Amino acid sequence: QVQLVESGGGLVQAGGSLRLSCVASGRPLSSYGMAWFRQAPGKAQEFVAASSWNSGNTYHGDSVRGRFKMSRDDAKNTVYLQMNSLKLEDTAVYYCAAQSMSDSYYWDSRRKYDYWGQGTQVTVSS
Repeated sequence: QVQLVESGGGLVQAGGSLRLSCVASGRPLSSYGMAWFRQAPGKAQEFVAASSWNSGNTYHGDSVRGRFKMSRDDAKNTVYLQMNSLKLEDTAVYYCAAQSMSDSYYWDSRRKYDYWGQGTQVTVSS
């Protein structure tokens, strides 16, 4: 089992930046593909970014590509989401998730993720 705890959310003006962190405990982070998802009020959960195990390839959703950047530090058992040029529509609860290593990495499929954090609120104001 792995436990995930997100932090770094808050209130920021449009155009500003935030960095989210997700610390994992219980198992080495290197055994997991990691991802960020978000959910805005009244909307479905949306894929934001992912980082695969081993090679550490990263993937970013269309709505955030070029503005957000995911990274991971397996030595610190932590993944990050650097969010720049924030927009009003980025307002959501952001969740960190872990997918156990297997033959394939379904990086944008929330159903394939085994463990989830409690979420951290990001609010972008005008």
